[in-house]
Amino acid sequence: MQFNYLKQEKNEAEIEMDNATVAEILRVYLNQDSSVEFAAWRRDHPFKNLTLKVKTSGKTVDKALKEAVAKIGKELDSIASEVKKAK
Repeated sequence: MQFNYLKQEKNEAEIEMDNATVAEILRVYLNQDSSVEFAAWRRDHPFKNLTLKVKTSGKTVDKALKEAVAKIGKELDSIASEVKKAK
């Protein structure tokens, strides 16, 4: 997966990404964070990469992204553990 910061400030970022599934998962987890004011993605054209936009207050965008990724990782580990138990 590739991503590129189009705009990177303390409390606002626009990130170009090539994977809509990852962008949607990040959007969901970011919006669960009370410090995140806005998280959404858009794709202007099917052949172009999408843009994830994040605005925060109380913490930096980088910290919010890192926390969201950590929560996603924990949940995936939990799911993998449950699948192993079911075998």
